This record gives sequence, C-alpha cells and structure tokens, in this order.
Amino acid sequence: MTLIDLHTHSRASDGSCTPSELVTLAAQAGLSALALTDHDTLAGLAEAREAGTRHGLEVVPGVELSVADGDHSIHIVGLFLPDREGPLSEALATLRAKRHDRNRQILAKLKQLGIPVEYEAVTALAQGAVGRPHIAQVMLSMGAVGSFKEAFSRYLGNHGQAYVPKAKLELARAMELLHAEGALVILAHPYILGQSGRPLIDTVTRYRDLGLDGIEVFYTEHSQAQTLEYLTLAKRLDLALSGGSDFHGTAKPGVEIGRGRGHLRVESSILEGLKARLARKV
Repeated sequence: MTLIDLHTHSRASDGSCTPSELVTLAAQAGLSALALTDHDTLAGLAEAREAGTRHGLEVVPGVELSVADGDHSIHIVGLFLPDREGPLSEALATLRAKRHDRNRQILAKLKQLGIPVEYEAVTALAQGAVGRPHIAQVMLSMGAVGSFKEAFSRYLGNHGQAYVPKAKLELARAMELLHAEGALVILAHPYILGQSGRPLIDTVTRYRDLGLDGIEVFYTEHSQAQTLEYLTLAKRLDLALSGGSDFHGTAKPGVEIGRGRGHLRVESSILEGLKARLARKV
C-alpha cells in the first residue's frame, strides 16, 4: 500500500521549499500523491501540478484557511480546487493584504521591545507570502532569540509580547467559498480544539451541519488515542477521512513529508475515499 500526504506547505506561504522542491521530496519519499495546502494562497499550485506531471506523482490542489468560529480560531483545508480563479481567489487576496498589515504591526511591537527586524529582510527570506515563521528566522539570524521555540513562546505566539491577531474569514463564509469552487472542506488537526467526548461530538456535528465534508484524522501531532477518537467520530457523523504531515520543511523542524515525526501513515485508500465523497457531491 502506497502512502500519501494531504497537508503540506511550500514557500508560497510559510514553508521552506518551493512547490517543485516539495513535489520532488514527496517523490523521493515514495509517496503516490501530495496535496499542497498553503495558507491563504493558491500561488504555488500551478508549479506543483507541473512538477507532479514530471515526477508521475498526483498533486491534489488545496489550501489551508484560518477561520473564526465565534471567539475561537480553527483551521480548515480545502481539497480538489479547480484550475481557475474565482471568488475564493479574491477573498484570499484581501486576507493577504491584511496579513501584510499584521506583519508590520508585529515588527513595530518587536522594535518597541528592542528587536529591530526590517520587513525587507523578512520578505527577502520568504520569497513569497510572509508569515511569522519568516520573522522568527530573521530574529534567530540576528541572535535575538536562541530558537524558533523561543521566538514564538516569548514574542510571536498567541501569548507572546509581539502577538497581533490574524484577520480571518468566518467559518460559514469560508465553507461557502470552498464549496462554490467544488472543493471538499476538511477540519484540519482537530486536536487544537482541545475537546474530547461529548463536547467534541457536539462541535463537529455543528461543523458538519454547516457543510464540513471530512476530518483530518491522521496527523503528525495526534496521539493514538486521539486518532482513534477522530476515526470513530468521522464514522459516526459520516464524514470523510483525511490526513497529512503539515510539512513546512526547515520552518517546522522534525516533521518529515509523508511521515510526520516518524509514525504517520496515510494510505492511498484515504484519497480514494475522498474522491468518492467528491463524486457524491457533484
């Protein structure tokens, strides 16, 4: 049984590999399929598709969105996006513009804290969409922090001194945009909900009723117990299964493409199940 990876990131958002380098790594790892799911951008998809053709590897076009569910933030992945621009592209362009504003606010806070990071240095490093990992890399190169972990725990993370909230789409609107493109909507890494048992069932049932198509059951940071609970939940609510490493390259050390931290296995039958679910929606 061949393995796949349906959650990866390239330099088009906050990964360290170009889309073609990402596909090459997937081919070298023996994967049969890869989904490129960059944050809030479709910019890398054409390059990834072309590289997939060269390597004989199936590339599933996708995107990862940070969305607002009331006062909470969750991530959803859209899979099987079409090869054309539509309302989703326009919405993502607006989000990226707001991301630039957010980045500048973060840098202004860092400067007040005595860490003068220049935005030009960050954009030169990113060579694409700029995110907090790129700011962390510059901070590390300056010697302002000793590690990525310190950069986020002290400054850039949700409770850091330079944190600025991210502009997000509302969950229902994000699902509407993805469905309008003919995509499947997957709840990414559900462990970040911090829920189990009845609260988790109630939350995911609500998401399903809003249009959720599947759950990312198999994920790098999920424990065996969590994986089993999400698998049971998906079957209970008739949701499709998905899975991926959340590979970012050097921006997320220790996570290998297709293998996560070494224990991840997403079999090709998962992709076939998703395709079957997609066919039911057409």
